[in-house]
Amino acid sequence: MKKFILSTLVLTLAGWLQPAGATTLVPPGNRNAEQPAIPGASSRRTKASNTTFDAKYRKVYALLKNDTKLRAKIVETAAAYHIDPMHIVGAIVGEHTYNVDAYDRLQTYYIKAASYLSSGLSFSYGGENVQDFIKRPQFSGCADKTDSFDLWSCREAVWNRQFRGKTVGGTSFPDDRFSATFFQPLYAGQTFGIGQLNPLTALEVSDMVHRISGLPKLDASQPNQVYETIMDPDLTIPYVAATVKTSMDVYRDVAGFDISKNPGVTATLYNVGNPEVRARALKAENERRHFEGQEQKLPEENYYGWLVNEKLSDLKALF
Repeated sequence: MKKFILSTLVLTLAGWLQPAGATTLVPPGNRNAEQPAIPGASSRRTKASNTTFDAKYRKVYALLKNDTKLRAKIVETAAAYHIDPMHIVGAIVGEHTYNVDAYDRLQTYYIKAASYLSSGLSFSYGGENVQDFIKRPQFSGCADKTDSFDLWSCREAVWNRQFRGKTVGGTSFPDDRFSATFFQPLYAGQTFGIGQLNPLTALEVSDMVHRISGLPKLDASQPNQVYETIMDPDLTIPYVAATVKTSMDVYRDVAGFDISKNPGVTATLYNVGNPEVRARALKAENERRHFEGQEQKLPEENYYGWLVNEKLSDLKALF
């Protein structure tokens, strides 16, 4: 009887625990039958520009269709990062449909990038440069992080725990994101280039881009270099790929999901950011669901990713 009970317990535990390294494939397509709600800010911004989401989608679609150089760059970069080109395309399409209009020609992005070389930019808040800010003792726990993603993710976590919305050392800090507080020297909500990257995201994936694409590492003490990189299509496409690849790696390693076959999910993470935080939250939720006898929750697309999956066949046809 004891042997039977022990065997039953082992089998039960085996059913509960996922084998180390095992992942669940997230199938292609949308989990939601209808598009999730689009944020009011995106709708207001689009209306203020006297355009529509459909018109903006057609514009970025036309840019991709008419520019063979851009498509070739996307395919080449995707191969280097071992991802489907649609993951890069999805990020670009989502950004230009819901955030900003695409320029008609790729050349305009190059011109914009060059203009930032002569601009005097600074990553700072209240007169304190971010390079000095991260020397505060609260960030000492990040000192052993060697990879740029781990390092800047650690710093962002410290910001959220110990500075965001608080008064520290006589300085009152806003209840806002780390990137919005220190990495937007021109105006709030700014992202630039065909990938619409923000500077903090670029800094996070800098080591991966250096390792795979051979581009120089970015440095927060050189804001102009960072902005030139995210504005220049030849430089920023690898950063888009690295951002997507990072989300894939994090969701595999932390939450146990393979999202490589679903560009809508990777586009969603590109849109909302903080993949590690979200992967940990999903892992915790699925652990709770498991012990309550519920089915696990798959990563889902938001309004942005939903469009990417909905338009995927049209976008694939371009390539």
